[in-house]
Amino acid sequence: MAMHSRREFLTDVGRGMIVASVGAALAADMGLSRAEAAGEAAESLDFGPMEPLVRLMQETPVNRLLPVLVEKMKSGVELKRLVAAAALANARTFGGEDYVGFHTMMALAPAFHMSAELPEANRALPILKVLYRNTNRIQEHGGRPSEVLHPVEQGNGSQNGATPESLRAAVRAKDRAQAEQAYATIAAHSPEDALNAVLMSVEDRPEVHRVVLPYRAWDLLDLIGKEHAQTLLRQSVRYCLAFGHPGTSAGDPPKLLPRIFDEHHLHDATPGQRDVEDAWIEKMSQTIFAGTPQQAADAAAAALADGIAPDAVGHAISLAANQLILRDVGRTAHDEVAFKPIGSVHGDSIGVHACDSANAWRNLARVTNTQNQFACLILGAYQVAYDRTERGGDFLHWQPLPLPEHLQQIKETRPDALLADLDAAVRGNMQAHAAAIAQRYVDLGHAARPAFDLLLKFAVSEDGALHAEKFYRTSCEEFAANRPAFRARHLAALARVTASEYGRPAPGMAEARELLKA
Repeated sequence: MAMHSRREFLTDVGRGMIVASVGAALAADMGLSRAEAAGEAAESLDFGPMEPLVRLMQETPVNRLLPVLVEKMKSGVELKRLVAAAALANARTFGGEDYVGFHTMMALAPAFHMSAELPEANRALPILKVLYRNTNRIQEHGGRPSEVLHPVEQGNGSQNGATPESLRAAVRAKDRAQAEQAYATIAAHSPEDALNAVLMSVEDRPEVHRVVLPYRAWDLLDLIGKEHAQTLLRQSVRYCLAFGHPGTSAGDPPKLLPRIFDEHHLHDATPGQRDVEDAWIEKMSQTIFAGTPQQAADAAAAALADGIAPDAVGHAISLAANQLILRDVGRTAHDEVAFKPIGSVHGDSIGVHACDSANAWRNLARVTNTQNQFACLILGAYQVAYDRTERGGDFLHWQPLPLPEHLQQIKETRPDALLADLDAAVRGNMQAHAAAIAQRYVDLGHAARPAFDLLLKFAVSEDGALHAEKFYRTSCEEFAANRPAFRARHLAALARVTASEYGRPAPGMAEARELLKA
């Protein structure tokens, strides 16, 4: 199915489920007011002191939004408060069920992180870019009358048996009322309990949106406050209910994980601290990249059972996913769509999705309980191999960029001259040349920050087909977390994707620059 059709399908399904879910029985089960069942307005979530700003994000006509937000900033409203309000408006409106909606939510934390890397005068640009997209989609969706999330009664845990396992069972059965109530009961204890419970359902079917959504929600909590963790993570429950059933074969995660935990004795194991050499990480990354999904999962489990530090396993997973960007031949004539021409690798490409997924699994493994830490890394490895084998392409035989002949063309050694060449390569959509310059720049030992600053301006200015912010942040995180021997690959991948996406400015960006005099 073409990517354009897939997006329309997911969006239509999300809308259809919203319409289909309204009914007297379900309203009663979810603890909603009886007015909803009668077709009247349902009781709305209320975000207290944040409510006026949340409503502004939902109700301001998009053609007036940016001037209003700039005036808010001038009056002293901090950027992080604008991001928090946008996240709550997004969650309340879409509930994790709208394709553009949940992609926009996942871009909010990356946009905020990007803002901190910019000069003071430009810091609002990436945030205004995503807030414009957010309000535009909210209004396309129907505004406040179309809100998906409403209050849910919390049950008594000891009476209704609300556990991560019961939540997962309700999700598998597609029993929305039971799943919502079980989740609300668990989430009332702590954000950490909510995350660990949600992940047990997420782990049923490794897929990019399913795993990136809870990670980017968790990444927002420092801005938005842990008191709103229940609302943000609730989107993942709704997503799992709306999109996809767990597999049933022996090689699918619902059956694969129990087998792996048993065979490798991971149920009672504790994370190891054993360090490894760079060569081990390189070899493990190739094992994950080249194996079947089951082989990749077993390799990660064996390493964890052997006491290898989880971070080392995570780095190997990240490098394996990185190969899917560096080796991708790009879109073919068969799957070319508007704003994603032949040869492009930006947006929802195999490589971008794989890298964002690996980044999410790796980061979630660092903040969850031991069982989920092991499961996240095992499934992170599984998903890289699954993406390579199930989504098409001869990745094992395609060679990673930059090729030797590309590197031989790079004669310059001075950092400023290399950056000027990189800028020109991006503007010329020269993916291989951009990757080669980035590789050479790092190999020569030049400071990384100026190169990221250069690529950052394009991550801000370009549309990126909903993925520019996330992938820029993924690349920054993986570059910083990985070992020096492997960092050039992450910058090369970012340079390639940036060159692919250049030439399609983001909606609202010109107006934002004019308002900010940026």
